[in-house]
Amino acid sequence: MPNEEIYASRKLRVKRMRPRDPAEVFRSSSPLELFFDLIFAVSVSLASAQLVTAETHSDIGGGMLSYLMVFFAVWWAWMNFTWFASAFDADDWLYRVLALTQMAGVVVLAVGTTAAMTSGDYRIIIAGYVVMRLALVAQWIRASRSHPGLKRTALRYAVCIPIVQVLWICYPLVPAQFAVPVFFFLVLCEISVPLFAERAGQTPWHPEHIADRYGSFTLIVLGESVLASTAAAANAFENASQLLQFSLLGVGGFILAAGLWWVYFSSDASVWLQKRKAPMVFGYGHYFVFAAAGAFSAGVKVLLDHEAGSSGLSSTVAVATLTIPVAIFLLGVWSLILRHCLRGIYKWAFLAVALLIGACLLLPYFTPTTSSDVTIAVASVLSAAGLMIVLVVLIEASGVRDQDRPAPELA
Repeated sequence: MPNEEIYASRKLRVKRMRPRDPAEVFRSSSPLELFFDLIFAVSVSLASAQLVTAETHSDIGGGMLSYLMVFFAVWWAWMNFTWFASAFDADDWLYRVLALTQMAGVVVLAVGTTAAMTSGDYRIIIAGYVVMRLALVAQWIRASRSHPGLKRTALRYAVCIPIVQVLWICYPLVPAQFAVPVFFFLVLCEISVPLFAERAGQTPWHPEHIADRYGSFTLIVLGESVLASTAAAANAFENASQLLQFSLLGVGGFILAAGLWWVYFSSDASVWLQKRKAPMVFGYGHYFVFAAAGAFSAGVKVLLDHEAGSSGLSSTVAVATLTIPVAIFLLGVWSLILRHCLRGIYKWAFLAVALLIGACLLLPYFTPTTSSDVTIAVASVLSAAGLMIVLVVLIEASGVRDQDRPAPELA
């Protein structure tokens, strides 16, 4: 062939979607992938906002369950695109159109977030979700024609994904009393598809690219918490009567967000991915890390409402909406990355401090009753922020950030 890269038509300019080299140097997120992340950030922000509403009105359990269900749709669609793009990325016009179609599905999903979390109406979310998934099926069909060794894998994805989507389309017909169990059954079906497909041959994902993509999404989700902390600082100047409380809450929220960033990026996850043969553990485990980061940003806003007196939550419950997500985030990062990097006492000291941050919600029980309710909540947040600083000191003292760096050359 005069030009083997063009297999359909020279006029159509459609490339053969060949597997990417898993050892490709300097592989990072493409502009299309970063744009994809920003679209997903809208859905995360809306889900977090609805979680704030639920928690502020004391519907902690129901709000959290709805949040986790909606967040699964967002995270799963993002993760499947990410791993596919790490293995196949033709970057021709057809690839971009299909990726933009997935983004359009994300927008529809974002529109349906409010209805799903407030009234349990998942029809709009499912519509957007199915659009995203079927666009990915088209990509898998293209990939099945690119490499004989991966044809079975790609076809398994292309066949199994639509089957599960048919089940999702039928989900609104499920009686209300069975809605939650059926939802989690469909989740099990979804996460089983890659496990089944990859048994026919593993797709050539790129460790550094995957680590970079997960890091980018972590930054986006943590950005929500920074925005919430900034709102606390802004409110401090608008509410002179509560200037100290709002200022301290903003400082504490920012320290916690910065600490989460410091911890997550203290080690190169790509090194772990290169050495281990269970990438699905890394990929699936990040659901809890991402969901916790989104819930943390909601917790900051809940505490703002608590300080303003517009929430009926007790100090203990209000603080829990902040410290428990932080602890889950830290435990998730420790389990997925840091426990493979930290050595000796540092491994277990990190775990202990992370648990203590979660336990800061108990501080009101040990605070004198003469203290004001507002002071108790702020003190709890500042205590958690102080423990986060201790955690950062542990990270630096352990030398884990130097483990993946090349030794300096001697002159």
